[in-house]
Amino acid sequence: MNHSRILVVEDDSAVRNLIVTTLDTNNYRYLTAPNGKTAVMEAASHNPDIILLDLGLPDMDGVEIIRKIRTWSDVPIIVISARSEDTDKIEALDSGADDYLTKPFSVDELLARIRVTQRRILGMQKTSSVFVNGDLTIDYAAGSVTMHQEEIHLTPIEYKILCLLAKNVGKVLTHTYITHEIWGSSYENEIGSLRVFMATLRKKLEGQSQKQQYIQTHIGIGYRMNKM
Repeated sequence: MNHSRILVVEDDSAVRNLIVTTLDTNNYRYLTAPNGKTAVMEAASHNPDIILLDLGLPDMDGVEIIRKIRTWSDVPIIVISARSEDTDKIEALDSGADDYLTKPFSVDELLARIRVTQRRILGMQKTSSVFVNGDLTIDYAAGSVTMHQEEIHLTPIEYKILCLLAKNVGKVLTHTYITHEIWGSSYENEIGSLRVFMATLRKKLEGQSQKQQYIQTHIGIGYRMNKM
């Protein structure tokens, strides 16, 4: 039996049944919610380990649900949506979603995304150290990032990318490796999203770092965090 309890928020009964059947077959515990109001209530009362969230719900937009939940919980949220535009993905991720899966999806990919999320949870539970590189400090236990002892506010995806680079400081990480670690897959759209997140992350870091280049781009290959 998998210990993770997953909240499935989906108004389409056919899709909801597919997800639930997949979870049940793989021995996951689960809860379901057909609309936003129920989703928020279930998330608050049952404290699930992971939320699978459709954006197109009948009573409220899924992005609004993400923002509501993020006011009191850091539970991993995997969006499953028919919206495939980059603007929709970025809005959901910037609002606090941890991952984005586009419909139609394969059950194998869904399970892979869930496993990646579980590994992240386990990694955060095991990690309690502090990373220091020059003026940059990452407190893994607190989930905070500071530069010159001033906190920098990062989105969940930006934070995960930064932690991945920090744990491999001095090493060049390929686009494929980073996207697989962050999103669980390495499709071209994920690589495009990575470039967007890396640009905003670099701006937040190096806007505070007096022109020091913490993240180095290796064109056509990937990125490296420089040792300061």
